[in-house]
Amino acid sequence: MDQSLPDSASLSPAPALTPMMAQYFEIKAVNPGYLLFYRMGDFYELFFEDAEIASAALGIVLTKRGKHLGQDIGMCGVPIHAANDYLNKLVKLGHRVAICEQVEDPKEAKKRGAKSVVKRDVVRLITAGTLTEDDHLDARASNFLAALAMVRHGETDFALAWTDVSTGESFTADLAADQLQDELARIDPAELILSEATRLALVERHLFAPAWLPISHIAPAQSFDSEAASATLRDAFPGGAFDPSALSRAARSALGAIVAYISDSQKGVGVALRAPVLGATARSMAIDQATRASLELHQTQRGQQRGSLRNAIDLTVTAPGSRLLSARLAAPLADAVAINERLDAVSVLAGDTMLNGRLRSDLKAVPDLARALTRLALDRGGPRDLAAIGKAVSAALALSSHFARLDDVPTVLARLSATLAAAPAPLASMLALALDDELPLFSRDGGFVRKGYDQTLDDERALASETRAVVAALQARLIEETDVRSLKIRHNGVLGYFVEVPAAHGTKLLEEPHRQSFIHRQTLANAMRFTTTELADLEGRIARAHEAALDIELRIFSSLRSEALGRTDALRELADALAELDVTAALAHLAATRNYARPEIDTSLAFEIKAGRHPVVENMVQAEGHSFVANDADLSGADDIGGGRLWLVTGPNMGGKSTFLRQNALIAILAQMGSFVPAASAHIGVIDRVFSRVGASDDIAHGRSTFMVEMVETSAILNRATRRSLVVLDEIGRGTATFDGLSIAWAAVEALHETTGCRALFATHFHELTSLAKTLSRVSNVTMKVREWEGEVVFLHEVGPGAADRSYGIQVARLAGLPEPVLARARQVLDILEQRSAGTASSSQKASVLDDLPLFAHQPAAKPAGPDPVHAALDAVRPDEMTPKQAIEALYELKKLRDDARRS
Repeated sequence: MDQSLPDSASLSPAPALTPMMAQYFEIKAVNPGYLLFYRMGDFYELFFEDAEIASAALGIVLTKRGKHLGQDIGMCGVPIHAANDYLNKLVKLGHRVAICEQVEDPKEAKKRGAKSVVKRDVVRLITAGTLTEDDHLDARASNFLAALAMVRHGETDFALAWTDVSTGESFTADLAADQLQDELARIDPAELILSEATRLALVERHLFAPAWLPISHIAPAQSFDSEAASATLRDAFPGGAFDPSALSRAARSALGAIVAYISDSQKGVGVALRAPVLGATARSMAIDQATRASLELHQTQRGQQRGSLRNAIDLTVTAPGSRLLSARLAAPLADAVAINERLDAVSVLAGDTMLNGRLRSDLKAVPDLARALTRLALDRGGPRDLAAIGKAVSAALALSSHFARLDDVPTVLARLSATLAAAPAPLASMLALALDDELPLFSRDGGFVRKGYDQTLDDERALASETRAVVAALQARLIEETDVRSLKIRHNGVLGYFVEVPAAHGTKLLEEPHRQSFIHRQTLANAMRFTTTELADLEGRIARAHEAALDIELRIFSSLRSEALGRTDALRELADALAELDVTAALAHLAATRNYARPEIDTSLAFEIKAGRHPVVENMVQAEGHSFVANDADLSGADDIGGGRLWLVTGPNMGGKSTFLRQNALIAILAQMGSFVPAASAHIGVIDRVFSRVGASDDIAHGRSTFMVEMVETSAILNRATRRSLVVLDEIGRGTATFDGLSIAWAAVEALHETTGCRALFATHFHELTSLAKTLSRVSNVTMKVREWEGEVVFLHEVGPGAADRSYGIQVARLAGLPEPVLARARQVLDILEQRSAGTASSSQKASVLDDLPLFAHQPAAKPAGPDPVHAALDAVRPDEMTPKQAIEALYELKKLRDDARRS
């Protein structure tokens, strides 16, 4: 969200402004919409409205510093060493931060005059979509920055470009208007940039989703200039790796806006992006926003990861592997050949558990190569990032050796093995020799070059180490000379080295014979500080030794960084291969440990699942010690019979209809992402789109009732589904009057059968629909089996042929804990309604049904039963403590209590 600047009057430097505040206003004016972190010493300070916002967001104290135009200047600050934590919190709250650093040494400023201000400038703009640091990012999730462009006269209306700045991956896609919300739901960007004209056009066409508001940022119109974008893109992707003319005008506009935005945020450091993947959505199964929410692919409808499909199947052991698994789940393939290539690789590893175990064990030690490389490219990396590259290369070489024992290597594994074997071993050796075992986060901290790597560095370090010993010797000698046993030689960033003694001994050093040797520096409440000529000389020697050593280390770091960045393309390919191997091994482990089967994938209209299971629910019931009831599904069709089959699923509430519907959609998604599936067998013809409308929700904030939401989602399905689609529908028409709802459901079934011809599961409580099986050739009736036992309903969770005769709603209400009087009255009303429906009710009964219903409100609820005196007496009995006589007396007492209760 944008923060406004103070008004123009307050921004105009008045004569009373101090030089520092004049500088602040100048910098703030060119960075509107950002909280300005203004560097002052060891703190980042915020002023005016920025301070008020940060104080409230971070829970830090708001103070004052002087006045401006007669008003107090609000101020708050955060220490430099803890700034990352505060930045992380601000970004997560939707704020944008400009980091303003001192860009010259304070000594240089003093040369210009005593009141000269140290030069400062913004060195980085931090937003949710431009983060690169590990402590700001979720290691197992991508962090996309997206740009949406509209060109009214181009080949397409809209185009989307998106990139993960932390890894350099970038993508583009041309989209129709009705694809925007679904595609952005799939990408789930952390930040979306668009022009004001595009935003207004989307709002006018009712296409601007409410979920976009908190992540949207309005960029200048010139950022989306499609002509200027060509030059911008050629500069960002040099060497002919990418031709901007291959993009549509709208896509070029969107990608150019992203590059310009990143370049501005990095303040001239550069844009470390990979050549974009074009048309990223064309080769994948389409899954709309409602379906993603309904199937809970990445998070549950409560917004939690636990309980989602991804959480259930993610057995990857590296962060990049987890990100790739998530991307595959979000966009399953729609190409049978590519799907089977992935399945071939999973099949080999699932069949060789020893090999897969070794691969997964070695993969656990692989760091996040892509993000480390990007930080180095953006000049934001440190020694640990170099070490991560070295470890990743070494791990890749070790992993490649495991494939030597395989005779018939499938295509995917052969490609991965070749990439791993080509890892730059000399680079790994160089980094291992140069870098120490314990590394600082920043190169400026020094101490990261291994001893013995550079003799000159070792010599400077030795000098620094010896001078520390000299300091200790000097302190001992001064103690002897002054006879002040509490004398200490200390150091801080302001005074450098100094002699400190308690205040009581300070006067001694100010008197003869010591006043000639000790020069007074500072007086504190409890201590006095001095220096000596010898100590000043020693400080110079130490400083020079440290500076020389650090300069050498920084030169070594720069050289190693250049070596790594010189192999950027090879390292990026290696990062991709490591992530893909992790995903393949994880899916093989999933198949082997959970009894998943390889699906048969082809281009037919088959959909035959034997003993299918819901992957998430199965995990949960097994954790509770129960077994999941597997079910078959066969929606297979053919073009010559008009398309796929449609199953009408009836049965009681809580009988398992929704689980059955969802599990078949999830099996299709798992199969096409290249995973084995929770079933005994599965034969699936490639599905182009999956639609799921299961469950009910409203959208009150935007004036849409539960029924309206249901109809909007159903409309999307009926308008967009094709013969190759899989449609899962639950309870269409239940949010309105019975006959209206039945009519809509009836017409929807006919449309899916006659017009669309897709494979479909249609669950309903409108039992009248089951008669369609007699007139529509590809419609079949199935039901969830139940049994009644002593007035109780037992859900078997089994799917069988036929149609249910009732829904057992009252029995489910009883399980939910409705009061018994309500249940009794419900049974009474149900009996009358069923008799009326069957035509057996008397005319007086038919007339009295509605008249009788209000009387229920005046029927007092049954009084809760009090404690049973017999039970209370039994609870008080202690048989082991009773004599035979006492036992007989207790028995008579119990008999008496029971007789009294019966008489009352």
